[in-house]
Amino acid sequence: MDRRKFIKIGAGAVAAGAIYKSVVLQAVEGSVGQQTSNGITAGYSIVKNSVSRPSTTGYSSESGEVGKEDLLVRFLGTGAADWNGVDERGELRRLSSVLLDNRVLIDFTQSDSDMLPSGFKQPDAVFYTHSHPDHYNSKTAIETLKASVVYVGDTWLERAKADFAAAASKLGKHAPKVIGLAVGQKAQCGDITITALPGNHATKDDNEQTLIYLIEKGSVRVLYATDTGGIPVRAARIIGIDAHITDGKPITGLIMEATMGIDHDEDFRIYTHSSVGTVLRTAHVLQSTGRLNAPQGQPVYLTHMARTLHGTQAQLDTSLPSPLRAAYDGLEVIFRGCSAEEIDKTHNNNTL
Repeated sequence: MDRRKFIKIGAGAVAAGAIYKSVVLQAVEGSVGQQTSNGITAGYSIVKNSVSRPSTTGYSSESGEVGKEDLLVRFLGTGAADWNGVDERGELRRLSSVLLDNRVLIDFTQSDSDMLPSGFKQPDAVFYTHSHPDHYNSKTAIETLKASVVYVGDTWLERAKADFAAAASKLGKHAPKVIGLAVGQKAQCGDITITALPGNHATKDDNEQTLIYLIEKGSVRVLYATDTGGIPVRAARIIGIDAHITDGKPITGLIMEATMGIDHDEDFRIYTHSSVGTVLRTAHVLQSTGRLNAPQGQPVYLTHMARTLHGTQAQLDTSLPSPLRAAYDGLEVIFRGCSAEEIDKTHNNNTL
């Protein structure tokens, strides 16, 4: 079978959908990959030493060297908008943000600043998914990050330019260059290519198209999907994982929001956010059809988890079905690409 030939399935297979507890339990029984005694799935892209925080004491993680074509992702924050410091359980999640190869940011607020690596001075660029304040803050970008270039969706470009200009004037500093990205447009940051994709989310501005991002470096293709209810079909088509494409291109990693936890699939936020069930179903469809070709055993990472809709990190570590894993603030993951031989093997083993 040609390694680029995908199995054609129903049009809505990658889209969001409610999934009930019985399905989650069934998925646990049919889980993919073996886990070590410390809860880390063996054989996946290496997890580097974590940064300690109140709820991650005792975590063990593997270390490794970042190769030239590897992508290092540091989770600065993994929480949804309802997080505001340490909660009554002693848990802490900062607002969702990731740092790529220690030089490119996706979303950033002041809550994430203490998770920046030691010696960090200035990002090459900051990409914003949308204008909600738990993802975007112009003052922080100028004052804390000293950002020189930022990217936003072109549907709110003028509003962002005005916002940055006003913040810069108030701070007495220079405003960064603000660049608008249309859906499907690519931006190059050294050897990292970032493609703007449509998310299924909404802001107060009815004209604003929220974004999720495809991150590519060498043979690595990681989808960073927050905030969004599932993966919209247009995004899937641009990536190359749409159900109607027979000659697409698989992703090698998935980081996806799970605002809602297990048993919260009927929460009202399901229209614009994803649940653990949504991500689980998405991961299984992508894996079973060869649209997610990750290194053997690599987890699908959850982020943007609501404080009131999830258990503690320790509880998530023991309750989430494979291949899901809850990321936490300070976690560093080295994403590696798959060789042509690994992709061929995956495709040959996938039948419906």
